[in-house]
Amino acid sequence: MSALPSAPSATLPATQAKSGLSIVILAFAAFLIVTTEFFIVGLLPALARDFQLSISAVGQLVTLFAFTVMLFGPPLTAWLSHINRKKLFIVILGIFAFSNALAALAPNIWVLAMARFIPALMLPVFWGTASETAAQLAGPAKAGQAVSRVYLGISAALLFGIPVGTLAANNIGWREAFGILAVLALVMAIALAFYMPPVANAKRVELRQQARIFKEPFFLANLLLSIIVYTAMFTAYTYLADTLERIAGVAPAYVGWWLMGFGGIGLVGNWLGGRLVDRSPLKATAAFLLVLAMGMVLSTVWASTGVLFCLALAAWGIAYTALFPVSQVRVMKSVAHSQALAGTTNVSAANAGIGIGAIIGGLVIPAWGLGSIAYVAAVIAVLALALVPLVHRLRA
Repeated sequence: MSALPSAPSATLPATQAKSGLSIVILAFAAFLIVTTEFFIVGLLPALARDFQLSISAVGQLVTLFAFTVMLFGPPLTAWLSHINRKKLFIVILGIFAFSNALAALAPNIWVLAMARFIPALMLPVFWGTASETAAQLAGPAKAGQAVSRVYLGISAALLFGIPVGTLAANNIGWREAFGILAVLALVMAIALAFYMPPVANAKRVELRQQARIFKEPFFLANLLLSIIVYTAMFTAYTYLADTLERIAGVAPAYVGWWLMGFGGIGLVGNWLGGRLVDRSPLKATAAFLLVLAMGMVLSTVWASTGVLFCLALAAWGIAYTALFPVSQVRVMKSVAHSQALAGTTNVSAANAGIGIGAIIGGLVIPAWGLGSIAYVAAVIAVLALALVPLVHRLRA
């Protein structure tokens, strides 16, 4: 154990090329891991057909994954974050490889649900530790660039995970899609085993000291706002693939490309959100919530109008994507200390909203029809918008 502190300092300078490659591998692993969560949304119509279930029923696989991340994310991250990172990442990717292989072979919805539950335990652990590890590998001078590369993989997964799933389901089948994810996860695990140099183990931090933020009203109000924001986003977005097919009349073979365009225009939202959130996180939240509500409603109203529908869908995509970084920065800036715990907790809050949104959407479809989802989601967005000034009052 006495040799541990000197090992990284001796190894890292001699393996800068290895460090750079391992950061790229971490970024791709982040893309793969977050894609595993979100790409199933694009598979929902195919899963419903194959298992002969309603779209609402299979939509609860999204809820299962999201709630698992929500409940287990902060404690598991705090418990495992001090473990040797190289071994931790290899094990996590191995778990993702196994669970995706299990999903590919799932004979029924219950086995598929188990195959979704297992990786959901590990996703927040990876998300919470990968950026810190990338900074260690790159060194202080290039830490920011390294972290941005890892988050580029996460952002890409958030934007393109669902369309990738849709394209895969329509072109190769959902089982084959899970099989490809399994193979890629195993390849990433092997790549990290060979190319990731050792890093110093993180020290275990007393969670009780950090947990004081949970007594701060402004922080808790921002968490509640995040839950409602993500509920509004995913009440409609969970069923966007089905909406494009049944409401907008897009052929199933082209739905994936439409979702890809939705993610592509979302890159504008990612850029706008990053610029506006530094000025005022709450004002940025309010602005994008308003655009989100209008985009969702007008996408339904103009579903058969061609150009107008594309403009409304673009507005929806920009606001949807912008609210990811805006919400994360808003929550982290709501505390003066323990920002890492605040950020991890916001990931849990986000997944709570994702799960609640999937539930609400699943209840709305059989009750009022698929076309009403956008209106319900817009009402939730307006509710979140009304909460913004109340949250602001707690700032002092």
